[in-house]
Amino acid sequence: MAGDFTHLRDDLIHQGFVVGFYDSYFTTPDGDEIRRDVVKHPGAVSAVAIEDGEVWLVKQFRAPIRGVMWELPAGKLDVPGEPLADTVVRELEEEIGRTPGTVEELIALHHSPGFCDEFQTVFLCGDLTEVPVRHDGPEEEHMVVQKFPLATAVNMALDGTITDAKTIVGLLAAARKLGI
Repeated sequence: MAGDFTHLRDDLIHQGFVVGFYDSYFTTPDGDEIRRDVVKHPGAVSAVAIEDGEVWLVKQFRAPIRGVMWELPAGKLDVPGEPLADTVVRELEEEIGRTPGTVEELIALHHSPGFCDEFQTVFLCGDLTEVPVRHDGPEEEHMVVQKFPLATAVNMALDGTITDAKTIVGLLAAARKLGI
């Protein structure tokens, strides 16, 4: 049975700025010991931020793919004890210069559970008010910020223009919730 694996230990290989790389050991249901590569991530939030019937997306550089991609505004959980809703508000202010009047949990997901424990919560945010942008880091300083009709953004997710998992999931969940 899938649930009969037992975690034995995690040996840290390297602790990076955001993630830790581990050799993780488990016992299988047959009693065999196995080792798996595991990346531990602090978790993240993202926002489907709707303004005037349009959704805000950011296009930013992503080092692992050596290119740019369209994404929902998002950020890692890097302030200990900060509530998720506060984190998503902070990220919207940093990335798109908007603060939401409404913040509602929409959906949550694991990105790549075959090797990483990252868990992301996606929020639906509305009643946006403009605030000063507070970019955090070189990727944000050089990002493109743009609004799209939600239906257009969903089509971008379905036609392969958007390939980021959290963005695809968030857009589809928001479209369903909003009846688009």
